[in-house]
Amino acid sequence: MAFSFATDQEHTHFRKNPLLIAYVVLFGLFWAYTGFTTSDSKNWWLENTLTFTAIILLVAFYKHYRFSDFSYTCIFLYLMLHVYGAQHTYAENPFGFWVQEKLQLERNHYDRLVHFGFGFFLAYPMQEVFRRLTNMRPFFTYALPVELTISMGAFYELIEWAVADVFFPAQGMTYLGTQGDVWDAQKDIAVALLGALLTMTAVGLTRKKPRP
Repeated sequence: MAFSFATDQEHTHFRKNPLLIAYVVLFGLFWAYTGFTTSDSKNWWLENTLTFTAIILLVAFYKHYRFSDFSYTCIFLYLMLHVYGAQHTYAENPFGFWVQEKLQLERNHYDRLVHFGFGFFLAYPMQEVFRRLTNMRPFFTYALPVELTISMGAFYELIEWAVADVFFPAQGMTYLGTQGDVWDAQKDIAVALLGALLTMTAVGLTRKKPRP
């Protein structure tokens, strides 16, 4: 099945969409696997509160709005990144350690990868919603996903602070995964912004312009 930034294909019912069914099955199996093999169950549950929320929203609005297959692919990839990070905490992620060793980095950067993925993978679904459901000028359909990426990134950092310092202080440092970096929150927001900018630039350059 080919993906395209240029057009929006008609959506079929869930039961007739093998790609979406495959994503649901693969994600469900991987999600269960990470839950059963996690090295920190409390952190796994904390990290997955947002996963639960995202899935509930996707299911609840499926009858009213269906994303394109490409958008569902982006959402699937981001959720897989996030769930894998929650398996052993972001700071202790095995892939992050592998990259750290290969590139001789000072810290495990898997958390940065997930924040980058937030902007890179989710900017397109956001842009798709604005493009389909609003009559705003094309420029704003590209600008708003970038702005929302910054806003939601900052809001998530506030949630992390509340969880770590107010509600679950025992799990605080594990959940934050700052690894001693006092500028961790700002850097997380910055890489998410970079991801969104790259995606919106790519979409803008590759989308076919309507003929006059």
